[in-house]
Amino acid sequence: MSEYQHHAGEAIQRTKPKITDPRYFYLLQLKKLVLSAFTKIKLPESATLMDYGCGAMPYKVSLSSYSIRYMGADLKENELADILVLPDGSIQNSEEKYDIVFSTQVLEHVPNYQKYLAEAKRCLKENGKLVLTTHGYWMYHPDPTDFWRWTSMGLKKIVEEAGFEILHFEGIIGRSAMGIQLFQDGLMFKFPKLIRVPFILFCQSLIWCFDKVNSEKQKAQDACTYLVIAKHA
Repeated sequence: MSEYQHHAGEAIQRTKPKITDPRYFYLLQLKKLVLSAFTKIKLPESATLMDYGCGAMPYKVSLSSYSIRYMGADLKENELADILVLPDGSIQNSEEKYDIVFSTQVLEHVPNYQKYLAEAKRCLKENGKLVLTTHGYWMYHPDPTDFWRWTSMGLKKIVEEAGFEILHFEGIIGRSAMGIQLFQDGLMFKFPKLIRVPFILFCQSLIWCFDKVNSEKQKAQDACTYLVIAKHA
């Protein structure tokens, strides 16, 4: 399999997961969360977007209905990236400014999140928007590293300290549903494949049910994953 095919497969898995995927409910909610962000911000004509830590750029196709010039930024190992992120976290050719810096499920993996957020701000136009998702609760998942988890208060604090004004903040998958996700993740690999799939289907059904227990207000305080929309202050 080529690197391109591998990345394409990653993108499809993220946005169109199979019902047997152990992240099925979560990935659907994450996609919904990401796309909702772009209905909440007013995009200028021919907006420019930098996907910061772009990976397979899973949401590029989903955002193609917007008039966006979509640029991916990542380390040199990612052949899909348009913009090089240097090993120290600096963005090469960062004199170009963007209307949106888009960061989904990256912040928990970077060694220096202060540097990451500072570079995000440096690459934004005045009044440009940061659209960022990252984890509250989640299992350890190095890719290749995994350093951070945040409370809602902690995430707001580091974004504001980086010089952003938070415009919108919300969470997906509350405490009870996420408890079942962690229960599933802790046991599923101990089962033979024949049992694993029905176990995943059972757990994902429970997660869907229990996610209704927590209100949107509660999820904004205590959740699996958070969305931040912030403005270059």
